[in-house]
Amino acid sequence: MVKYEHDALGRTFQALADPTRRAILARLETEPGLSVSDLAQPFPMQLNAVMKHLDVLSDAGLVRRSKAGRTVSVSLTPEPMEAAMTWLQQYERFWTGSLDKLAALVEQEQR
Repeated sequence: MVKYEHDALGRTFQALADPTRRAILARLETEPGLSVSDLAQPFPMQLNAVMKHLDVLSDAGLVRRSKAGRTVSVSLTPEPMEAAMTWLQQYERFWTGSLDKLAALVEQEQR
């Protein structure tokens, strides 16, 4: 089995695999700089569980935490997502071409 712990791109995709982490990122997009407690409020889990999700996102470089007094705020960092998009775009031509061939085959069989 291949392990991706030390691969930045692998950490990004691993972090994005969880729906709670994707929801956190989506919320930070619309409400940048939320405090950790405000960010955790709508989720049906303990603050510690949200903190663990933030650790994964932070380890992947997708979020940055900053502290002002006793308040820890979280914001998005775009670089890992940009790298993931660049990687995905390399394969877009292959996927598009393969899907076009499949659609043509299905249409041909239906005639």
